[in-house]
Amino acid sequence: MSEGWNLTADSPLLPFADRDSGRARFAVAPVEPSGPEVGRQVDGLLAGAAEVDITPPPGIPKAGYSRNAHTGTGFRSRIRARVLHLRSGSTSLAVVQCDLLGGSAVLHHLVARAVAERTDVPLAGLMIGATHTHGGPGQFLGTPFYNRFASNKAGFDSAWAQQLAERIADGVVEAVETRCPARLAVGSTEVWGLTRNRSLGPHVRNLSVDDARTGPQRAYVAVNPHLHLVRVDTAAEDGGYEPLAATVVFSVHGTGVPMQSHEYNADLWAYLVDELATQITRTHGQRPVVGAIEGTHADVAPALHPGTAGHLEAQRVGRAIGSEAAALYERLEKELSDRVELAAGLREVDLTRSRSIGSITLPKRPAVGAALIAGAYENETPVVRRIPPFKAGSPKPRGRGPQGVKWVVGGPFQRFVLPLSGFPRVVPVQVLRLGHAVLVGLPFELTVETGRRIAAAVDDQAGDRGVDQVIVTSVANEYAGYCATPEEYGLQHYEGGHTLYGPQSQPFFASQVARLAEETLRTGGMSDVLAERRFDLPHHRYLPRPGGPEVERELLGPATFTDATARSDPYWEQRWRDMSPGNLQWHDPLVRLEATDGDGDGAEWQRAVTADGRTVDDQGCDVEVVHLGKDRYATRWWNPAFRSYRRHRFVLVANGTRPKLTGDPFD
Repeated sequence: MSEGWNLTADSPLLPFADRDSGRARFAVAPVEPSGPEVGRQVDGLLAGAAEVDITPPPGIPKAGYSRNAHTGTGFRSRIRARVLHLRSGSTSLAVVQCDLLGGSAVLHHLVARAVAERTDVPLAGLMIGATHTHGGPGQFLGTPFYNRFASNKAGFDSAWAQQLAERIADGVVEAVETRCPARLAVGSTEVWGLTRNRSLGPHVRNLSVDDARTGPQRAYVAVNPHLHLVRVDTAAEDGGYEPLAATVVFSVHGTGVPMQSHEYNADLWAYLVDELATQITRTHGQRPVVGAIEGTHADVAPALHPGTAGHLEAQRVGRAIGSEAAALYERLEKELSDRVELAAGLREVDLTRSRSIGSITLPKRPAVGAALIAGAYENETPVVRRIPPFKAGSPKPRGRGPQGVKWVVGGPFQRFVLPLSGFPRVVPVQVLRLGHAVLVGLPFELTVETGRRIAAAVDDQAGDRGVDQVIVTSVANEYAGYCATPEEYGLQHYEGGHTLYGPQSQPFFASQVARLAEETLRTGGMSDVLAERRFDLPHHRYLPRPGGPEVERELLGPATFTDATARSDPYWEQRWRDMSPGNLQWHDPLVRLEATDGDGDGAEWQRAVTADGRTVDDQGCDVEVVHLGKDRYATRWWNPAFRSYRRHRFVLVANGTRPKLTGDPFD
């Protein structure tokens, strides 16, 4: 190994964490876990769960809307990672659910490395999944291409990636160290009317799609309605069981909040998770760790009312899906069991060495299609979206070669602008067994029909091994663009143009997943990963540094009220003066609301609660915190649904070295 590439046990997770520019070059070799419980046979099921806040300071570019996005100025809903840990027999798993655009090979390997000495979770048993919110921070991915083009600014930020990896690793360790006897159930329900197929033309070209249904209903038939839920209860002190965790897998793009938004947010997933957690708490008296990961969503968008994208619509759709999940959660109580067979399989498919499986061969070089430039439906690039060959549905006539009908942007000259090394070249494929269910993780955004074909391929291999549910997830462990079926690819909408490895991508990766599933289910565990992963990423630091002039924390005037509009709910706002963003702990609480019915100095103040029982603070979905520039900040209480209190006030909680401040009452 070349000098300067090696990460030793004494190294920080990432080198060059303090560099402002240049390149981050490092290599990571898989490390076998050496925690105290490695190799011990467990009779029954153990489980643990943890939630960690990964909200960054303002200044990180947002990922998902590409150049149309904005750099984050604060948060409207927090960005979190939730960990579900399971242990049975000799298998140890950790499913991490992040409010991010996708997983990351950098995070996958660094988190596995960071937890190796304290846990029994191997790389093959660690899944870094994501909600695919388009309101989360970027610049942590494992490929130059997506660190450059997924966000409004380019570059891998090693300081930010290291912070992410450390916090996620802390969550995994906490989940493992708090595990105890548990019961698990996996089930599914159908959710209709809240999602729509945004690329219907390509979808109905699939030979496997039933064309018997026509008319307006087609838009709903073309979605993946299956909401999957993993419920885990853990042993309670009274000898019974109580809620520990719930993991949702559902297929919908995180695009309820439009690209004009400047604040970090988990989009409709924030409301989905909050609704599910709140309903469980009301019923069972305890709030579990609730998280979510993306299903097969590439051509599925939230069914927003026309022209109303924003938090109101994201809330409507998200809470409605969350209610369906809550009903499923209750139905699963009768199916909970502590006899759960676990297995983990991971293969890193190195496309620089092998591009064939069976009779299927992928192109040597990936390519970006013209349809990608025009953007996806509902978030299209102005003007360009109307011009062929960028316009959706403009395939190349008589398309030949490995990329078929795709118009390659720049033609043969693309290779000079986008070098081969910048694309995803190592593709992680993962299979986790959870009792009678198999959870499949791929790094692509998978279309509805791609997901169905992958599930069918796994089902064919499951045979009589006791598996009756296959759950396919997107954007796991890395982000590698899209994967459309050959038929969908042939029409060259956004999904086909963004399928980097050509028209045979879906059959190729369906075959890879099927092979891994067979090996994993047969042997109980499979790890086929590279001896070393090397990363060479253009680097730029966006994470703000501590420092700057000493500023006294002070409130700036009384709270003010802004009334609702047709597209926005009303809000109260409190402004204040404080140190620069790098001096605040953004992953810790910053603001809460207090309320009272009393008058004068003797009034008894308590935490504010909305009419439906939710605490009003920056841990929920309605309290925003933003940096206005220099030493100015604002917090906003959106949709201020008062309970019975007469008066309210903002409270800036103590944060790091900054003192608590209490605002003037308002009513």
